[in-house]
Amino acid sequence: RNLSVACTVWRGRGRTPPARASTRGTRQVMTMRQVRVYPGEDGMWVAECPSLPGCISQGETKEGAITNIRDAIRGYIAALEHDNLLVPEERFEALLIAV
Repeated sequence: RNLSVACTVWRGRGRTPPARASTRGTRQVMTMRQVRVYPGEDGMWVAECPSLPGCISQGETKEGAITNIRDAIRGYIAALEHDNLLVPEERFEALLIAV
């Protein structure tokens, strides 16, 4: 299954602010990423973001895997920006075909 996941990425001061922290000096940017979610062999749910190579997470439930991949995407993007590397653009087209 392919899902589009919205992630909030905080820019400025180099860190994602905690839930109750002041966000002064930061700006919030919403980004959409395609995510594949599927049951893993070990009974966990796996979530991966194809546009960010190696960005994979898991959870005990599908919802848990989605929550964890949001955090993984935020961390991945933050690490790229911290190292002044380009963040890959999301370019996807999801299709279901009958065979």
